[in-house]
Amino acid sequence: MSSEEQAENSVTRLPWPEQFKALAEQSKSPILKAYYESGCVSPETPLSEVPFVALDFETTGLDANQHSIVSIGLVPFTLDGIQLGKARHWIVRPKLPLHQTSITIHGITHSDIDQAPDLNDILKDLFACLNGRIPVVHYRNIERSFFDVALQWRLGEGIRFPLIDTMAIEAHLHPDRNPSRWQQLLGKKPVSIRLADSRLRYGLPHYAAHNALIDAVATAELLQAQVLHHFSRDTRVADLWL
Repeated sequence: MSSEEQAENSVTRLPWPEQFKALAEQSKSPILKAYYESGCVSPETPLSEVPFVALDFETTGLDANQHSIVSIGLVPFTLDGIQLGKARHWIVRPKLPLHQTSITIHGITHSDIDQAPDLNDILKDLFACLNGRIPVVHYRNIERSFFDVALQWRLGEGIRFPLIDTMAIEAHLHPDRNPSRWQQLLGKKPVSIRLADSRLRYGLPHYAAHNALIDAVATAELLQAQVLHHFSRDTRVADLWL
């Protein structure tokens, strides 16, 4: 293992606030250095005091090394309210070509991206919304991996950040969501932890899927409902973040 890999491993074992301090010292990118210097809340912070930002990416596929981000939606929120007036939505030009399958899913076409900015052109505005907040997503393998790879391509270094994954919470709440064939014969049905299906269990309204901003708002509402029904406003953020 190289000395660089050893240093990275030593950082990843630290609590998130200490990781941010170490990464702020190591980062060569001004925008990432500023992000890490904005800090991370203490693991002991109750959820009621945490500033969140719901984040959603629409992409050209599911593999961050072969596909690209085409739109980003985000909205700042707390357990007490969603700041719709500060919501942001960007369509960005992907590094790799669109596929017909992804166009069918999110509706973003070649004409939409022809004049769209590159992700690099909106990073300042994007990080202004992220700095000091804990991201909330539904299925972290998209936002975490795609953001990391996209920044490696553009800034020469990736990004590390804690987040809360509302899909992971639903998976934890429904460990037996995939019944065996025998259980299905006895009438037990699978439990979906997709965003729309998860929202229905809390009586939240149906929203059109695969629009990054709408999905971000839907994710913010879902976390609020999950905390209300299964946790407490005093639950430590460390109990939910990953």
